[in-house]
Amino acid sequence: MPELAAPVQTEIEIRKSRFIGMVLPVSTRDEARQRLQEIRAQWPGATHYCWVLLCEGASGFDDDGEPSGTAAKPMYNVLMHKGLNNVLGVVVRYYGGIKLGAGGLVRAYGQAISEALKRATLVQAEPTVERTYRVAFAAESALRRLCEKSGAQVLEVGYGEAVTLRVRLKSAELEAFEMSARQMLGGALEVVTDA
Repeated sequence: MPELAAPVQTEIEIRKSRFIGMVLPVSTRDEARQRLQEIRAQWPGATHYCWVLLCEGASGFDDDGEPSGTAAKPMYNVLMHKGLNNVLGVVVRYYGGIKLGAGGLVRAYGQAISEALKRATLVQAEPTVERTYRVAFAAESALRRLCEKSGAQVLEVGYGEAVTLRVRLKSAELEAFEMSARQMLGGALEVVTDA
């Protein structure tokens, strides 16, 4: 399944309204929420910040005040047509004073995302695996540093008698990651589950 290699942004103007279309690679809802906050800060005072998130187990969308089905749905359709995953599509609109009507909005939002995708570089996604590890409290920070260094994503952390971390990483790197973790932690790495 293809994914974006890097964020892409374009801008179109339709009847004096500015539509800034963006597609960004993301892998979690939290990351998407953070990117959306950054976009709102970068483009203050816009009329609408419409978005679509396509991510494993974390998809969603928001018309952000536009009439239902006129913004996120056409954006979603464009992204789905490309078969993309782990992508956040955002269109920032500055209203220009001329109403576009429902059909005009559908075309504008779809076009803004289409234009961004024309400039995007797509790469084939590498297969990933999720594992849950249990470690002593004292070993948590070391395991987190290894995750960061290895490009493994910490999805969830639980605290009980020990610390559990649910991690996603590339399947091809699993064996090397676990070997490094065991060496670093003196063998004190417990695999709790495979997901």
